Amino acid sequence: MKKFRNRLIFLHRIPTFTRRMIYQLKQFDESLHIIFSFSPSEIRQFFSISQKRATIIYQSLHDIKMKHILEQDDKLCEIITIYDECYPPEFHHIHDAPLVLYTLGDTSLLKHNPSISVIGTRNPTEEAPQKLIQIVAPLIQKNWLVVSGLAYGIDSLAHQLALHHHGKTISVLGSGFNHIYPKQNMNLFRQIIKYGLVITEYPPDVSPKRHHFPERNRIISGLSQATLVIEATEKSGTLITVDQALDQGKEVYAVPGSPLIKQTVGCHRMIQDGAKLVMCADDILEDWAK
Repeated sequence: MKKFRNRLIFLHRIPTFTRRMIYQLKQFDESLHIIFSFSPSEIRQFFSISQKRATIIYQSLHDIKMKHILEQDDKLCEIITIYDECYPPEFHHIHDAPLVLYTLGDTSLLKHNPSISVIGTRNPTEEAPQKLIQIVAPLIQKNWLVVSGLAYGIDSLAHQLALHHHGKTISVLGSGFNHIYPKQNMNLFRQIIKYGLVITEYPPDVSPKRHHFPERNRIISGLSQATLVIEATEKSGTLITVDQALDQGKEVYAVPGSPLIKQTVGCHRMIQDGAKLVMCADDILEDWAK
């Protein structure tokens, strides 16, 4: 199994080798060994990709520098794969589950219950901090883990609130550890590493790309038993996380607000579509009372 794990990390580290390709290879060869004996033409035929891309993959598979790169990754952070016992069991039920995770901080939090993802707009209203204090702070005080994405706005406020109350929090990044985004949250990133956990499926040297953020949302919802939307515009990217949560069979909660404010329109739509309206922490806690 250790060899399987090491090969998986190796393949995941090749920029042009996608998760879809790894899953395709795993179905054909669970050991992930045969790819290393393929010629560029065999790689091209197996994955139905261009000869140029196949050649790049072939060169990466036999690049002696890769060993050094992997050693550097291992020194920087703890790497968790789908083969490891500490891999979150809930992730096995996620469509296109992450195969490799890079972590900094307390990995025991990956199995902490109860947990809730707290998400919302990057441009919150002045009322947003008070909404978090009223609804999320009591959850933190009852040992709920807060999961969010380190973005501006609601994400940052949620992490900060958890740290302020000496609670537990996990941040899921849309980039590698060497490219924290936004840069202005570098201090918050360091604080979460110290007192919580930061996790990403992107290798350390991968910079943030637009498609990474919708992609990482399945991990945010996957780490949570429920999702709470504090504020969201009608076409907010927050809705992607909500869709992921619903696909995973998770509870979704939304905070109402003035119909005159664009940051609450998304929440109202969610409530119309079946999300539970939340005005205080008890509206959530009553659903989880034993």
